[in-house]
Parts: sequence; C-alpha cells; structure tokens
Amino acid sequence: MVNWYAVYTKPGAEAPVTTLLSNAGIETFNPRIRVRKYVRKKYTDVIEQLFPCYIFASFDLITHAHMIKYTRGVRYVVGKEYPLVVPPDMIEAIRERMVDGVVRPETENFEKGDRVQIKEGPLKDFCGIFERDLSGRQRVVIFLEALFCRVEIESFSVRKE
Repeated sequence: MVNWYAVYTKPGAEAPVTTLLSNAGIETFNPRIRVRKYVRKKYTDVIEQLFPCYIFASFDLITHAHMIKYTRGVRYVVGKEYPLVVPPDMIEAIRERMVDGVVRPETENFEKGDRVQIKEGPLKDFCGIFERDLSGRQRVVIFLEALFCRVEIESFSVRKE
C-alpha cells in the first residue's frame, strides 16, 4: 500500500535525495520556504528548507523501504523499524500554501500596544511595544524599552513576545 512517509536526510542532502528518489520512480515532496533574513548587514530573500533534513516520499513500504533506506544521503525513514505514515492531508495543506513551488510564510498581525521582540538584525533580542504599521513599506514602528526610543524596523523581523 502506497503512503506518505517522512525521510530523514543528511544535512544539505534534501535536494539530491529528492532527485535520486524521483529518478527511481518514487513521488517526493521537498517543501521550501522563502524568508527574509539579515545577511551581511542587509535584508535579503532566502529560500531554505521548510523542514531541514526532512523530505516526504510516497511509496509502498514493503516494496521500496530497503531501497530508500540505502539511498545516498538518507539516514532513515522516520519511525525506523515501524515507519510513521504522514497523513495526506498534511502534505496537501503544505501544497496549498505554496506559490511558485515555495511556501509563503504567514505574517503576524500586531495591534497597538502588543509586546514584541526583534528576532534578527543588529537589534536582535531587544523587546519593545508595537506602535503602528508603515503603509506599503513592510516596516513597523516600535518603541524600544531598553533605549527609550522609537525605531522603524522590517515587519518580518518582529514577533509577538
């Protein structure tokens, strides 16, 4: 019986394992996500693994488990001796959130007065109070408690505390 399984790979081997399994006739799913990160003193879009070191594969356990286990870059099928079936609804839910083959993260909605924490950049780990969105610029204004000042910051760099 064909089911979806999570396959644990070596670090950075997700794409090669996906290719090897696809070439062997196994349906695979390797979800990636587009995120903005602070890299080399500026924000840039980066596409990275949604689940680092994991891919999903749809196969018949009896027929293909041995071949998958010994595919270059694979550590094991999650559950090892008793592989765990991934519900097809979960695979479909991830696919529904994809645009051009990449998952788009959902943005957090803040309300005036929400306590927030900066999660990246030069002010990482500073806490503050959300004041307002800046229209059309993907930036927000927060009041930094530690510095007693207002700052404009990229909205994706802030999370609720």
